[in-house]
Amino acid sequence: MATKKYTVTLPEELAEEIRAEVGAGGFSRYVAQAIERQRERDHLHEFVGWWEGEHGEVTDAELAHAEAERLELQRQHAEHKARSVPNRKAS
Repeated sequence: MATKKYTVTLPEELAEEIRAEVGAGGFSRYVAQAIERQRERDHLHEFVGWWEGEHGEVTDAELAHAEAERLELQRQHAEHKARSVPNRKAS
């Protein structure tokens, strides 16, 4: 992907915290990924608005069901990850 340099204004404290965590070389990548995540959230928000316009508002029960499914998938993933880590004996 082609890149182009832009000038943006950021709160200094925030920018310095990020730079300290990711290093000078990772700063642009971090900012680009943050922008990509925000765009995804914006598109999701737009989709939800459209969906609710077509089908009515998402109910508390539907949200609770979706959250329960998410937690179950997260639990399954954690179990799979735990099984895939080889047991190591102390030498």
